[in-house]
Amino acid sequence: MTPEEITAAARRLDEAERSGRQIGLLTRDHPDMGLDDAYAVQDAWVAIKREAGRRQIGWKIGLTSKAMQAALNIDTPDSGVLFDDMDFPDGAAIPQGRFIQPRIEAEVAFLLKAPLQGPGLGLTDVLGATDHVCPALEILDTRIVRADPETGQTRKVFDTIADNAANAGLALGGRPMRPDAVDLRWMGAIVSRNAAVEETGLAAGVLNHPAMGLVWLANRLALYGQGLRAGDVVLSGSFIRPVECRRGDTITTDFGPCGTVSLHFE
Repeated sequence: MTPEEITAAARRLDEAERSGRQIGLLTRDHPDMGLDDAYAVQDAWVAIKREAGRRQIGWKIGLTSKAMQAALNIDTPDSGVLFDDMDFPDGAAIPQGRFIQPRIEAEVAFLLKAPLQGPGLGLTDVLGATDHVCPALEILDTRIVRADPETGQTRKVFDTIADNAANAGLALGGRPMRPDAVDLRWMGAIVSRNAAVEETGLAAGVLNHPAMGLVWLANRLALYGQGLRAGDVVLSGSFIRPVECRRGDTITTDFGPCGTVSLHFE
């Protein structure tokens, strides 16, 4: 994609988010679009958000499970940027119309007390830089259609990455815990919608250990001279399939001894 095409795509995504009207597949308009193009569009959109006064509070990591990678024909996770206006308190009521097609994922959130700068980082580096972990919900949304109505072509991973990795919101809850106070691989959750269990899972589904998502992210950012900052919130990746959120739904995620986190969609 040319610089002009990248800028135009970012502006379309920004307008889609603000208007609540999805745009068509970028991969249909740009069939040769690749991973670098997708992140370039994401970066351009992130720049638009910053220019509008939004403040970055951290990162999200996605596509961390083998099943999701196989479904999208990719062998690596992806990442997006978290902003201050995406942060909802535990138990918040999400206003109708705030999102287009919201879905929920259960994750372990890492809150950093020290920066992480790759390359060459490993699991112990992440754990040493983490102040605490806690239960989290990520709200996904799609500013790009899931399938083209004319051709039936479905969204590709490049569409998702350009779309800020489908990130739209987050809620932190439960008990903040030191990373060495809990076996993070066995940190699991029961996800219910209106008191009916929809999904269950263990954080080991995230690259065998949720901290490995941060290892991947910090080492990837190092390729561009970037890193994670002290104070960043990092959503390490979902260990359940996304749960659709309809009007009137209450989503509750029970992490057992680590507490709960919930959201209501008005």
